[in-house]
Amino acid sequence: MTTLHASPDRPLEQLPGATRYMEQVQRLLQVIAETQTAAIDAAATAITQALRNGGQLYLFGTGHSHMLAEEGHYRAGGLAPVCPILSSALMLHEGAVTSTLMERTSGLGPAVLARYPVGPEDVIMIFSNSGVNAVPVETALAAKQRGMTVIAVVARAYAATVAPGPSGKKLADVADIVIDNQGVPGDALVEIGSSGLRTGPSSTVAGAFILNAILTEVAWRLTNVDGEAPIYISANMPNAAAHNAALVQRFRSRNPHL
Repeated sequence: MTTLHASPDRPLEQLPGATRYMEQVQRLLQVIAETQTAAIDAAATAITQALRNGGQLYLFGTGHSHMLAEEGHYRAGGLAPVCPILSSALMLHEGAVTSTLMERTSGLGPAVLARYPVGPEDVIMIFSNSGVNAVPVETALAAKQRGMTVIAVVARAYAATVAPGPSGKKLADVADIVIDNQGVPGDALVEIGSSGLRTGPSSTVAGAFILNAILTEVAWRLTNVDGEAPIYISANMPNAAAHNAALVQRFRSRNPHL
């Protein structure tokens, strides 16, 4: 593969697929950095305050977005008071087609949230690229009823093209803080040939970029103001076992996935 950059003499659509995808992702991440700073700052403020008050950050997504809930959980360099909300039926490994049907089924969101000890001291970040499926929206509504602060990560351009689900609301209508992942309708960035088909989805890389930017900001604030941030160390680093075991013991009561 020849690595090239788009130019007036060779526009983006004439470049090889991998190069086109990498260039478009780089542009997308730059746009996020330039346009979503205020929302990211607001999210970091809400989460920092919650952690200082003994609360926790919960992460939720259905389908491929569930990977972003796991991205923030028990990982090297990650904050310990972060808990994923996981339901196998809404993930992919037990049946991808079924999970798509399930995430559009009304009534499941509150039941999934009820498995976790959440309250007004907590924050939930919900990832939903289209921002309209029933389960993410209804989970946000249930979280609001419990007094939680709701942060949504959505593609506003995508959501604008899709009708709301059974609740009549979209995720961005419910959330306290909305972060736009700058994705396109349908998620895929790169058009292939003349078929109209597209490939190269962006929501996962953009979501991880946003999430880790927020968590890094929270860790920075906790360290610089409070003197300590509860951060996991890679298991292969010196002294990691004792360090991580202490954090697990500290936060296990509110995280059933530790």
